[in-house]
Amino acid sequence: MGIISVEQANHLFWLGRYTERVYTTLRFYFPKFDIMIDEAVDSYQAFCESIDIPNIYLSKEDFLRRYPFDADVPDSIISNLNRAYDNAIVLRESIGSEAFSYVQLAVYDMNKAAASKSPLIELQDLMDHILAFWGIADDQIDSEQVRNMIKAGKRIERIDMYARLRVSQKELVREVHRMIPRVERSGLSYDRARMELLKSLVESADLDYYGIVSNVEAMIRQ
Repeated sequence: MGIISVEQANHLFWLGRYTERVYTTLRFYFPKFDIMIDEAVDSYQAFCESIDIPNIYLSKEDFLRRYPFDADVPDSIISNLNRAYDNAIVLRESIGSEAFSYVQLAVYDMNKAAASKSPLIELQDLMDHILAFWGIADDQIDSEQVRNMIKAGKRIERIDMYARLRVSQKELVREVHRMIPRVERSGLSYDRARMELLKSLVESADLDYYGIVSNVEAMIRQ
């Protein structure tokens, strides 16, 4: 696609981040949804705390409807999906119509889920379309740099989310080692010292989850 502008690079990076944020959030939201439906004591407060979002909800019923589907809530799943779509639409020529169409389908799935009494089926379709987007991006986007910018954002977001959700050390180490070559080959400006520190943090016997989040968030210079 020729020279990539700073603005294009920013859109590609955040397309990767927002699609990953939606995907990982839904992965962890699904089991919580089933638990919350039947629980006697509300646990949505703990879920909000775990992913570091404000608890603005009045009840578990309010949370189960507004957290996925309220576009007026900046931290909602639909708000993050809309941001992914906003980045994708300006990148249509860079990523191709077929890759873009899967982001469109994900938005369509979200709107169907919002109108459904049993939204998990449509939300599963949404996750499948995000996976299809990543797959078609690998297969159809000719520019390796474009692919790497998207995947650098994706990997950085996954590490950020995994650290907030306190996943196992094994998973964090795996994701950091998958992220490093993507960032190095992306052409994005990054802080190598923070990358080395991040490697040390995830391999430490005493995991500093806050330190991991802080370093991965500050690693890309924008």
